Amino acid sequence: MSGSVMACFLQIFLLLIMSCVDASDEAKSDKFEAVDCSTLRLGQYICPDPSINPIDPDTQQYRGCTKGEKIPSEGEAEVQCIAADGIICKETNSSTFKRKLPCKWTNGYSLEIALLLSVFLGMFGLDRFYLGYPGVGLAKLCTLGFMFIGQLLDIILIAAQVVGPSDGSAYVIPYFGAGVSVVRSDNETYLLPQADWHNIT
Repeated sequence: MSGSVMACFLQIFLLLIMSCVDASDEAKSDKFEAVDCSTLRLGQYICPDPSINPIDPDTQQYRGCTKGEKIPSEGEAEVQCIAADGIICKETNSSTFKRKLPCKWTNGYSLEIALLLSVFLGMFGLDRFYLGYPGVGLAKLCTLGFMFIGQLLDIILIAAQVVGPSDGSAYVIPYFGAGVSVVRSDNETYLLPQADWHNIT
């Protein structure tokens, strides 16, 4: 009998401690002022949230990756992030928030399939048909892969990801695979003045 009474007292004691801890946590959260989490700097948040897997197994990119406006393959996806301890977001009234991260928009074209088609059936132009270039595929079919020189060239271009799908999408490659990021120069790109430049008038 005394053992069950002791167990009862122990349970009541633990419940009291738990309620005190919850009350102190609520008091701490009341001390924090909610901030706009879109203005957080690096080190103040973790993105994406490590407790959630944001990678779509079909595209090997962030879930919900959308097509880019200027360059289709350079898209964006809204990903759940988590703020550092002590930061409460206005948007959600919690430590989680959403942020747009860059991703590669894919449309189902696999690099592995394109490369295998190029190596084994490239002389018939099947790699180009697969990627959406029927004109070049027909030319390769009629000339036996431009006498195998075009086949060899396409193997190199597809492996280097210079030739991609005709719709401008990126290849489906494993997330930690050998993806290539192209660095482009346009009218927005310029050189910062250097110390050894002379004033030319």
